[in-house]
Amino acid sequence: MDERPLNEDAVARTMAWAVPARAPLNGGSVRLEPLDPAAHGEGLFAASHGSAEHEAVWRYMSIGPFGDRGSFQSWLAECAAAADPLAFAIRDLDTDSMMGMASFMRMTPAHGVIEIGFIWFGPEFQRSRQSTEALFLMMDHAMTALGYRRLEWKCNALNEKSRAAALRLGFWFEGVFHQHQVTKGHNRDTAWYSIIDGEWPTLRVAFQTWLAPANFDADGRQRQSLRDLRAG
Repeated sequence: MDERPLNEDAVARTMAWAVPARAPLNGGSVRLEPLDPAAHGEGLFAASHGSAEHEAVWRYMSIGPFGDRGSFQSWLAECAAAADPLAFAIRDLDTDSMMGMASFMRMTPAHGVIEIGFIWFGPEFQRSRQSTEALFLMMDHAMTALGYRRLEWKCNALNEKSRAAALRLGFWFEGVFHQHQVTKGHNRDTAWYSIIDGEWPTLRVAFQTWLAPANFDADGRQRQSLRDLRAG
């Protein structure tokens, strides 16, 4: 898209937007469940530890990988107790296995701004229909159910996979904040992306069309890409 549907002259709402509830988000192939260390810990540890490929999910995270299950479980308990970030475990409904995690975070309800972040998927579910649906459920909840004005995505500027995912999902690249953080003893430049409310209705239709069973053949291959549907 060449121009954003900005609404800079509109009168802003004076009532704060609602924050997401600690409640499941249900889809056709996945369910996002409020993080419960007792119920989710074993599956999440298996999805993110045990091999170099699995532990690579932590490369650009501010924490992890963890040396043992106990330290991972303690970290999950801290995450579950927090209101912001509001963490979810992502369950694949076909296999009943844990896929990964994602959070609503840096919520600013007075201004209608919210971020989805701290997102990771085990290698088996990266670039999958299920992972796309999981993120769509969060995006749609924020923008449709709660009516937020602005949805943000931020990542380490070196994280090419996350940057490509943001663009595929329809986020608009807004720039790089240089020397934004120090993470694990290294400088982090942060790439910023957003979707605003005027863009969401068209993006929502593209997601719904892409996720429809008719868009996938008998082997699960997509007939049309999400990028093509967004462009169309």
